[in-house]
Amino acid sequence: MINRIYKMLVLFLGVSLSTLAQQADSATYLSTLKQELTTQWPKNRTINLVFHGHSVPAGYWHDHEVHTLESYPNLLLAKLKKQYPYAVINVIVTAIGGENSIKGQTRFEQDVLVHKPDVLFIDYALNDRFSDIGKVKEAWASMIQTALAKNIKVILLTPSPDQRLDILDATNPLEPHVQQIHQLANQNHIGIADPYSKFKQIAKRGELTNYMSHVNHPNKAGHEIIADEILKWFTN
Repeated sequence: MINRIYKMLVLFLGVSLSTLAQQADSATYLSTLKQELTTQWPKNRTINLVFHGHSVPAGYWHDHEVHTLESYPNLLLAKLKKQYPYAVINVIVTAIGGENSIKGQTRFEQDVLVHKPDVLFIDYALNDRFSDIGKVKEAWASMIQTALAKNIKVILLTPSPDQRLDILDATNPLEPHVQQIHQLANQNHIGIADPYSKFKQIAKRGELTNYMSHVNHPNKAGHEIIADEILKWFTN
């Protein structure tokens, strides 16, 4: 049905599909949810934020230590509670260290949808670079479309850095995945949080090591960067 509407617009208005395909508007995408977050007891309800991905949202730092409270899902929770003091917010992390989206997709229904997310965050690109990008796209698209069919809001995340890569080099292995994440957000008209762009700005200043606990795991300052990019969807 959507494709038919697009084709009609192309025929009658001369509008291209590329013009119509764009990510959701951060000012309006979560507008209903933001209103619910201001609702006070007894009319409020529990809001579930689910974070699906690999070791970064899981909170891994150096030496396999897991810093749960200093990982971006929980840093985001602290920021949201300052803005929405009456809200009951559950942060649910379904991330597994070392996993890619292909594996994450296979457990999506049993591990993620069971929590009935109000907003789903997907963060797999850092590990996905080791897999076939076509299969990766299929996995992301499957999770996105399954969530949207259940009226779940979806926000995709671009990756945090791996210091073995030069993220300022446009040919580094993360770049195709970053571009694909933007394409998926545009095609599905969903949200995207883009910490990768922020980390590139930091790398240009030669300060990236200040935000990393390990070769490929952010420290608290790095997780703050990610949390702040997500927070934009709840504040704009």
